[in-house]
Amino acid sequence: MVVVYNISQIHDVAGQVLAQFGNKKVWAFYAPMGAGKTTFIHALCNVLQVTDVVSSPTFAIINEYTSPRFTTIYHMDWYRLKSEEEAINAGVEDALQQGDLSLVEWPEKVPDLLPDDVVNITIELLDAATRQMKIN
Repeated sequence: MVVVYNISQIHDVAGQVLAQFGNKKVWAFYAPMGAGKTTFIHALCNVLQVTDVVSSPTFAIINEYTSPRFTTIYHMDWYRLKSEEEAINAGVEDALQQGDLSLVEWPEKVPDLLPDDVVNITIELLDAATRQMKIN
């Protein structure tokens, strides 16, 4: 699936992606710094009616949210992780197994912890307001 969207359409796109892939537990977001990973996850959480504050877990590594659809949503940012051992010690492996939905930024840092049935989402910045998203 390939979607080109303007930032003003992000909530509609988040709803479409959720409708198509909402049965998958782990979503991995690949994109360069500033391309919109956290922005898309924030929009997705809005669509899911998350009432918690949604923010980048860069320093915490894992943020936990709830919604009417998913009891436990883990939003993870693996950017600062240096090894698989560090990720396991931070609780990443447990979160991936226990969460109803896990949204992972910078999954390339510890790829071996991702399950086989992960939804891979690549976001590419086309211009200041337009993104292209490839999902498989």
